[in-house]
Amino acid sequence: MSVNYNGIALVLNCGSSSIKYQVVDTTQEEALASGLVERVTDHNEGVRAVIESLSEPGSGVDLSQLTVVGHRVVQGGAEFSAPTIIDDEVEEAIAKLSVLAPLHNPGHVAGISAARAAFPDIPHVAVFDTAFHQTLSEAAYSYAIDPHIAAEHGIRRYGFHGTSHGHVSAKCAELMDRDPKELRIITLHLGNGASADAVKGGVAIDTSMGLTPLDGLVMGSRTGAIDPAVVFHLHRAAGLDIDEIDDLFNKRSGMLGLTGHSDMRDVHTMIEEGSHEARVALDIYTRRIKGYVGQYMAQLGGLDAIVFTAGVGENDDIVRIESLTGLEELGIEIDAERNAGRKKQATLISTDTSRVQVWVIPTNEERAIALQSVASVS
Repeated sequence: MSVNYNGIALVLNCGSSSIKYQVVDTTQEEALASGLVERVTDHNEGVRAVIESLSEPGSGVDLSQLTVVGHRVVQGGAEFSAPTIIDDEVEEAIAKLSVLAPLHNPGHVAGISAARAAFPDIPHVAVFDTAFHQTLSEAAYSYAIDPHIAAEHGIRRYGFHGTSHGHVSAKCAELMDRDPKELRIITLHLGNGASADAVKGGVAIDTSMGLTPLDGLVMGSRTGAIDPAVVFHLHRAAGLDIDEIDDLFNKRSGMLGLTGHSDMRDVHTMIEEGSHEARVALDIYTRRIKGYVGQYMAQLGGLDAIVFTAGVGENDDIVRIESLTGLEELGIEIDAERNAGRKKQATLISTDTSRVQVWVIPTNEERAIALQSVASVS
């Protein structure tokens, strides 16, 4: 039976104090409307503000034609491996998963509750960042701790940015005119948050983020992978408590901690002005990416393509070329001219002789959420 992906979806990404929204007609590439409501203190008022904006003359949106409301949810735990139609039981389950994503899931739940009240006659679908990684093997998602403690507290590798990784890996196969089942792809989602995925045969087999989005690559304000004993050392030697270390690792580290800037454009400016600290920070950033490329190439048993996506991945040609320079013996060759500049559309940036194709593919998580949401209710 074929799946119907045609419909109009209101896609909501609700944070603790903001609501990003987009209206997507899945028969069109461009969104019908999009926006952001900030400084939200009450999500019911926030959703009403979204509705008011979309109801204005000239918005290009007829809310009576909505097929579905799709909700981005960061943490789906082990319970949710696919887009799920939201009922009271599902909403409650997402709320319980807040223990694993205290910065994200509470806002999602507040937004879901408000949106279900505002659109009671339209189906609502939760699309989980973690769902794409439910295909990881037990060896890939498990940590080397007591399995009973891990099971009791939900400690495992969940991975995030799954909607983006799934979208660009599928798009890469399409651009290569290859069956996804034949391909081994590394996807690099590089934004303020950053993660790497190993995708084999169309499914994820490994991912850099772990129990939380803190693990893996260096990010705008997050450490990425770090010796866990640093936590003990900072507590014992510096007298920091757990909340202070949490704040340090998540909000005051990464490129922000190394340079004072989380925006890579500012880092490049510092380098141009002769900053040694910024130069070292960029080397740390790209060295970590290169390490994951090598690791995942080994896990995949070879490699057919690498994809850069998200804000840094799509717009920073320096990061792209420095992350892969030196890997020519592995069949990865970047064409400097093709790589130059920001990429607003899918672009092949490897040389014609490169055994591994390297692509820049703009991510479109909202459209992916819309497609999955519409398909779930068709």
